[in-house]
Order: sequence, then C-alpha cells, then structure tokens
Amino acid sequence: MGPNRKTTFNTWYWIAAFIGLLLFQYLFATTTQVAQIPYSRFETYLSEGKIAEVAVSDRFIQGRFKEPVDGKPRFVTTRVEPDLARQLQERGVVVTGQIESTLLRDLLSWIVPVALFAGIWIFVLRRMGGSLGGGLMQIGKSKAKVYVESDTGVTFADVAGVDEAKDELKEIVDFLRDPTGYGRLGGRMPKGVLLVGPPGTGKTLLAKAVAGEARVPFFSISGSEFVEMFVGVGAARVRDLFEQARARAPAIIFIDELDALGRARGIGPMAGGHDEKEQTLNQLLVELDGFDSSTGLVLLAATNRPEILDPALLRAGRFDRQVLVDRPDKVGRVQILAVHLRKAKLAPDVSAEQIAALTPGFTGADLANLVNEATLLATRRKADAVTMDDFNNAVERIVAGLEKRNRLLNAKEREIVAYHEMGHALAAMALPGVDPVHKVSIIPRGVGALGYTIQRPIEDRFLMTREELENKMAVLLGGRAAEWIVFRHLSTGAADDLAKVTDIARAIVTRYGMTEKLGHVALEKDRRSLLATDQPYYGPQERSYSDETAAAVDEEVRRIVDETFTRTVALLAARRDALERSARRLLEKETLDEQEIGALIGVAAPVA
Repeated sequence: MGPNRKTTFNTWYWIAAFIGLLLFQYLFATTTQVAQIPYSRFETYLSEGKIAEVAVSDRFIQGRFKEPVDGKPRFVTTRVEPDLARQLQERGVVVTGQIESTLLRDLLSWIVPVALFAGIWIFVLRRMGGSLGGGLMQIGKSKAKVYVESDTGVTFADVAGVDEAKDELKEIVDFLRDPTGYGRLGGRMPKGVLLVGPPGTGKTLLAKAVAGEARVPFFSISGSEFVEMFVGVGAARVRDLFEQARARAPAIIFIDELDALGRARGIGPMAGGHDEKEQTLNQLLVELDGFDSSTGLVLLAATNRPEILDPALLRAGRFDRQVLVDRPDKVGRVQILAVHLRKAKLAPDVSAEQIAALTPGFTGADLANLVNEATLLATRRKADAVTMDDFNNAVERIVAGLEKRNRLLNAKEREIVAYHEMGHALAAMALPGVDPVHKVSIIPRGVGALGYTIQRPIEDRFLMTREELENKMAVLLGGRAAEWIVFRHLSTGAADDLAKVTDIARAIVTRYGMTEKLGHVALEKDRRSLLATDQPYYGPQERSYSDETAAAVDEEVRRIVDETFTRTVALLAARRDALERSARRLLEKETLDEQEIGALIGVAAPVA
C-alpha cells in the first residue's frame, strides 16, 4: 500500500500547486496593476484630465491613466447611467463601483476542459484494460485463479481410470504435505511435472485433485493467458505468478495447454525473429531454474501435443517428470462410469460393464457426455429411470450423429442405401478378426450420412497385422461392392469409405513397410499428433523419396485397393441370397440389430 499512497500524494500535490499558481496569478493581476475606483472619482479624474484612454462595455469602464495613480497605471469602475450619476453627485452621494469576481469562472474555464479530457482518457484506458484483465496498469499482473486448500473440491476419489498417473502424483502430494521430511535421504522432488495425454482424459481434473489432496494453494492459468498485444506482458505475468506462488509456498502452479506458451522456438513462419512468445518462454525457463524445489513449490502443466514443445522445457531440472494420462481401458472405463453414474437414476438393467464394452476408445470426457446424453434422452421420453436402451441410443448419437428423419429419400436411393449398408454388415460378419456388427440402419444421421453400420470392438486393440488391415478395407468396400453386384453401377455414397480405404492402403505401403516391392522402409511419417491419432492430418505432406518411388507407391496402393475390392465382390456374390433377404428386411424396418441380422444371414463360415 506504500507506493500507492505515495503516488496519490504526489498527484494531489501537483493539482494543489497548479490551482495555487492560477490563484496567485489572478490576485497579482487584479491587485497590483488595476485600480478599482468609484464612478464619482472616475468623473473627477476625467474632469481633471488625468485619464488617457478608456474602454466602455455594458457594465464596466476600463482605461489607463496619463500618469500612474498610487503606482497603478490602469483603472476599472462600474458604469453608471449618466442621469443617475448626476442626481447622486448633486446630493453629495459617493458612487462606488462593485467589480464582479471572475475567479470561479476563470478557474472553471481552465479546470473543466482539462478534467473532461482526463476523464475521457481514463474511461478509454479502463475499457482497454478491462478487456486485458483488470485495468491498463494491471496487464502485467498474473491472471491465475487461486484455489486455496480444499477450494478445488476435487480429490483422488473423483478421478478414476488413470491409476498409474495417480500413483505418480501421490508422491507429489506427500512431498507438499512434508517438504522437509521428504528429502531426508538427500533426494529432491522434481521441479515440474508434465501431464501428457489426449484431449478429455482428465489432465486438468488430475491437477486439481493433487491440490485438493495436498491442501495447498493452487494457482491455475492457461498458457494462452500469458501473451497479450503489448510487448513484455507475458514475461511480466510469468514473474508475477511465481512471486505470488513463492509468497504462499508450499503451493502448486498449474499451466494448462502448455503448448500455447512452450512451442519450440524457431519453427514458425517468423523463425529467427524476436517474438513475444519467445520472451515469455524464456522467462518461464528462467523461473524454472530460479526456484528451489525444497521450498514446496511444484509446477504442473498439461498438454496434448508434447511433440511441439521446446526441448529446453523438457530437459532435466525443469520438467523432470512426464506422466502419461492415456485413454482408459475397459477396467478404467468401468471405474469412470461408476463415478459419473452416481448422480443418475438408473434402471436395474443398466450395467457399467456393458456400457464400457460399448465404448472402446472413449475418454473420460466422452463418458461423462455419454451419461449426460442418456439421461437427457430418458428425461425427454418422460421415463422414471435411465435404461440401457438410452445408453445405446446415446452411443449412436455420439458416434453417428443426430437422426435426420426429415431428410426424405426417394425409393431408389433408399434401396441403394439398404444394399450398401448390408454390404458392410455381410463383409464384417464373414471375415475373421473384424469387429462384430451391432446395428445397421438406413435412417440418415449427422451431416451427410444416409445410413450407417455400427461395429463395436470386443476388446481393446493396439496392434494389427496386414491381413487384419486388409479385412478392415474389405468391410469398408463392402457397400461399394454390394452396389456393383446388385445394380452394376457405382454411386457417390462410398466417398468416405474410399478415402479411409486409400489411407489404410497408403499406410501399409509407406509407413508400415508391409509390401514386398518396396520392402521394410518407412517412406512417410505420421503427421498427426502423437496423442490424437484418431484425427486426420490435412497439412502438406513432405516427400523424401524419388519420383520413381512415388510412382511405385501409387501403383502398390492401387493394386492393394483393387485386389481387396475384387475379393469383397467375390465374397458378397457368394452370399447374394443373404444380401437380398437382409436388404429387403432393412427396407421394411429401417433398423436391424445384431440378433436380427444373425437370424437373417444364418451362421456363415469365415472366409479368408
């Protein structure tokens, strides 16, 4: 509070000095240079010829003496009507002039414009500062949200499905509870812990749980909140954040989305330039080197793109430990669902194990959204409890999109879509090592899907052979093959299938080295994020091989796709009766589940 009081005192001092100067100037001018005389004396001086010149206004007569009177060269008097002045003079009455004080008017003429100008500027600066986080003079202050002790409201009991990550972070909690005793053997805690994982896996929740368990102040800020339009603001905010945390140690600093701040230097379009983000990153590196871990200060950060972080951040002594928060397996999904299902009113047929089996690859955020969608579906149909059918419909809504029953197809298009979807289903049920079919429908869903075939994995898979990849391609090409067998023409409905098939075939050739012609060589790198492998990459592809090799790659990709399509056509042609029967049934009911499809097709021996 000392510097603020000093600044306020100095401001009022200058204001008082300015007003005093104006007052002194006015008094000096009015008392030392101008004589205020009565009107009768003015007439006397006039008759004696002592007045050199006068200026007459509506209310005053001002002028100059020929010779100064009492040391004053000028005079001023109040103007009086001539008749009244003559009558007063005949009766011996002294007529004096009363000068109207203009001090207040003069002060206001100076102060009001200045105050108005200053007020406008203060208003503009506060509006600008409000958008920058609390006033223009506060832009260098950290905008971290501080949760004191148990204010986070999250403990390890609220985090499920990431047991390995929790075990790693329990060590951090023990250290924060007893910083001095934990280093009794000479060891030290890591300065920084980086939580790495795909989006929605619970990295931020896990960081809050650490603070809740340790019961220490928790400073939470996003990496994007450091950088503003003014140069140097990011570095100032980093300094201020660490100063606040040191003052309240033991404490936790949590930086979410670290990649927004810690991107590797020198890899952007402005490589080599003096970038504001680089200043902020450099200040963060300095702060990481500057604090002692024995003081009880721990830096947690989260990112889903560790491959773009600056190597200086990840070296020993800064972010010493990296904790993977991956997508949960089936056991983890059961634990996460148990947490989210506590608040829902469930029917007896709902089982967390069954829901976990329906949701391979779902993250914790996806599962929370699934429970919420199922609850909303049950609420919409005025049910007393959430049933398993609600969860099945919620999975379909999340995976395939919202039903578009108003999107009417003509009879020919419905027939093509029915054969197309049953082609997918028949190929999936006939080939080994393929995820079983759960449901087939010709009800349009989502943005452009005119029908859909849902497959659900039996177990989590992490490796695939070439035969399994080719069988996956055959399932994708099953719809196009069915159209060719039945109608002898091709439609645009297989556009997405062809894109996926081509990607798999190119990966077989260029990334997995599964072809004899090109050998065991990785010709291309996966340009997607290391943790978001389910998202396509749309950026430019760098090629490090010759034109001849590129031609060979294109030839191999085309050969693999053509051979797979030929094999799929032969597979479905051998089951033409089952295709016709199931397609007609699908046209009648619009949706078929796994049991209905199995009854229509019968038991078919797998074909390699």
